[in-house]
Amino acid sequence: MSVAGTSTAPGEPEGRDARYASASRNGDHAGLDPDQLPDGLVVADEHGRVVRFNAAAERITAVRAADVLGQPLEKALPLEDLEGRRWWQLTDPYGGLAIRVRQPERNLLLPGGREVLVCARYVRAEPLGPVRSVLVSLRDTEARRRTERSHAELIATVAHELRSPLTSVKGFTATLLAKWERFTDDQKRLMLETVDADADRVTRLIAELLDISRIDSGRLEVRRQPVDIGAAVSRHIQAYVAAGQPADRFLLRIEQPLPALWADPDKVDQVLSNLIENAVRHGEGTVTIDVTPCASPRDGEETGTSVTVSDEGPGIPEESMNRVFTRFWRGSKRGGTGLGLYIVKGIVEAHGGTITVGRAPVGGAEFRFTLPVGAPAFEFELPRRVG
Repeated sequence: MSVAGTSTAPGEPEGRDARYASASRNGDHAGLDPDQLPDGLVVADEHGRVVRFNAAAERITAVRAADVLGQPLEKALPLEDLEGRRWWQLTDPYGGLAIRVRQPERNLLLPGGREVLVCARYVRAEPLGPVRSVLVSLRDTEARRRTERSHAELIATVAHELRSPLTSVKGFTATLLAKWERFTDDQKRLMLETVDADADRVTRLIAELLDISRIDSGRLEVRRQPVDIGAAVSRHIQAYVAAGQPADRFLLRIEQPLPALWADPDKVDQVLSNLIENAVRHGEGTVTIDVTPCASPRDGEETGTSVTVSDEGPGIPEESMNRVFTRFWRGSKRGGTGLGLYIVKGIVEAHGGTITVGRAPVGGAEFRFTLPVGAPAFEFELPRRVG
């Protein structure tokens, strides 16, 4: 990378600062403004003096560019490793090995102990030639720390959620194996049913973890097939009625005609199951599900399908609305992993749809997701004519 206005004749120590300041104001030859870069960029010339210090570098280091332009690189960025050693003396970019072209990213410390992620590139005019410029990239560690905290919370939550059912499974199976003859058939059945339910709980948790992994990595696969969304909602309602919920607690309203919907039926069922279960468990009164045609959330498509699930309970506090679809959000009532709505949002967005949360007309919580009509995950091939 070459920087406009940085050429300096050897042995010309005076009058350079004005040219450094001029170089910092000009873009490079490609017309790129370094101040638009999201990461900090610091560039030093062949003499080791700073000729570029962009806006992100100012923000990350809390140092003004005007104060460091023209200064030696080790003075402008007095970096230390985590053991307190001066990084520039260790790496020696201008006097080190001639085959070295970069420094991999690592955590370093600024004065005051602030941690930053730093990597460097050594630019040479020719292989094994002298270093013509050093490019240093700076990144704030806060985003990475948030990610690490999120992963740590996920591990802690999973460990906690797994401990209870696995303890139960181990306890009941050990008891049955040791004292099988002492229990009646009804007692055996009760313990085996408990083991079966706990095993289902572990299976669901593992499925949630796999979903989160796929969502976070962008690898959630959607196999689109024709989906009758009204029939899917009806199946969930019938399951709750069969489990003992009163039939008049549910109100299903379907506005016809609905556009043909191509989606992953298993994942749509997962979304409906989570939203309806939340309304039944945490809401009150009638659970209303509205299925209507609507404008597609995806550009280039005219229609989509909208599903709204609402209840008549206390609703979600206004201050919690922006956290509903984050990991571990559980609302006022504890229970579950707090991962369900995060997965729901990931599934809907993987379909190209949107999901929102708000307050229902009668005061409860209202979740609304919209899916584009979509297209099949495969192409139909007409049979070839023979002869």
